[in-house]
Amino acid sequence: MKSILLIGLGRFGSYMAQKLQLLGHDVMAVDKNEERVNAVLPYVTDAQIGDVSDEAFMRTLGARNFDLCVVAIGDDFESSLEATALLKDYGAPFVLSRAATDLHARLLLRNGADQIIYPVKQAADYAAVRYTTDHVLEYMALSDDYSICEVTCPEEWVGKSIVELRVRTQYHVSIAATKINGKLSSMPSPDYVFAGNETLLVMGHNNDLRKFLR
Repeated sequence: MKSILLIGLGRFGSYMAQKLQLLGHDVMAVDKNEERVNAVLPYVTDAQIGDVSDEAFMRTLGARNFDLCVVAIGDDFESSLEATALLKDYGAPFVLSRAATDLHARLLLRNGADQIIYPVKQAADYAAVRYTTDHVLEYMALSDDYSICEVTCPEEWVGKSIVELRVRTQYHVSIAATKINGKLSSMPSPDYVFAGNETLLVMGHNNDLRKFLR
């Protein structure tokens, strides 16, 4: 269980509050809008109404006492930037800030954010890959350059082993796991023979994954 300071309770922030509660974390939620604060009260440990651009108010939050501080503000970049900077000034150990553009991300990183999240961009990336490739069941970006996909086993692989197919050298991707009836088996051995009833978790550079998926 971690202690989390969540600033900004729009749609993204409120969904995050609900998920954090399900995961069993202690959440302090903050927004300047009283209605938004009241709406998340069932999902958080504590909540406050306040202006995050107010240095005196931000000082009272005790940023250094939280394991994670999330700046989820999406409709006011200036406030997001100020909140990010003030959290770091007041000793926050780790600040995760929401960005809408690459420029926003660069400015947030320069002003104290330890990591950036792009909810809209990430959702768009996911949908573009997931729903335009028939045999991709799930997709997750690991970084700007690497991703992991859950795919159906290619028909031509059935009855052959990983080493026989030369997966690493031929496709430049790795089989991170196999899954049968929901049961996951990680890091299959080189002599693993594909049965055809499994799905594969394939990891690699985005360029190599695109070639593999074609």
